[in-house]
Amino acid sequence: MRKAFAVLLLLVLLAPPAAATTRPLTVGRSASPNPGSVNVLWADAPRGLVVIDSGRTLSEARKTVAAIRATGRPVAAIVITHAHPDHVGGLGVLHAAFPQAPMYAGAATIEEIRTDSKGFYALTRQIDGADYPAVMTVPDHVLRPGVPVVVGGLLLRTAEFGPGETDAATAFYEPVSRTLFAGDLVANHMTPALLEGHTCGWLADLDRLARRFPHARVLYPGHGAPGGPELIGAQARYIRDVRALVAPVAAPSSPGGTAVTPEELASVKAQLAAAYPDYPNVASLPTLVDVNITAVAKEIATQPAC
Repeated sequence: MRKAFAVLLLLVLLAPPAAATTRPLTVGRSASPNPGSVNVLWADAPRGLVVIDSGRTLSEARKTVAAIRATGRPVAAIVITHAHPDHVGGLGVLHAAFPQAPMYAGAATIEEIRTDSKGFYALTRQIDGADYPAVMTVPDHVLRPGVPVVVGGLLLRTAEFGPGETDAATAFYEPVSRTLFAGDLVANHMTPALLEGHTCGWLADLDRLARRFPHARVLYPGHGAPGGPELIGAQARYIRDVRALVAPVAAPSSPGGTAVTPEELASVKAQLAAAYPDYPNVASLPTLVDVNITAVAKEIATQPAC
């Protein structure tokens, strides 16, 4: 009997909410200055706050802790969307401030935080010095792919993505308010990091994201201001436009062959700047656009079409 009731309760929780029962979710936001505008978010749950991501640097994380404490509410849990340095660098500061709060992430994200297999944390320490942690804090609770999690009395649906923006990422969805926390799958009015060379995978992830959470009404991106589900389409358009601009210069018949010449790089950058003016970088890497173009050219040379 108890098992049957638990199954029934889960079915009710996972059902799409009726319009009459939809209610807003109070979400706080701490965004670092540009370049980056990295978001740390906290959702108001029945038994405290659920914090989404932790920011990049130790100093920014301390500001986030102060903002969270100003709410007067305890932190019930911390959830991590992915392992990029600008979303996990502040985790140690948050954990020290709220040691009772469990820290959740997907298994692949946890493994990357533990191992730094791409060397991204080591590189970030060269840029940020003592303002980036010398030792990473590793989440202590593993999310199971696609399995909802209840934190602080708040039910969050989860979905795993990648390789795309990164090798592995988790999106979180609160179904009653229809609020989607998309992490870096989506950025709002920002130049994304395409440097991992998986634009086709990223486009597939965005399509899956829209189909997985078709009732989403409010979307919080990893970078930039919150918006609606139209941000998913806007992100996909940017990636397609970059691929369209890079494809001719990555063609074997182009002046540099599949390699991008300095002249081709300058031309693509100028066209991107004209199409997307005032799009700050999501990362502090000043050559992000150059790196993006080079990475996409390399991907297109082996995968011309998605």
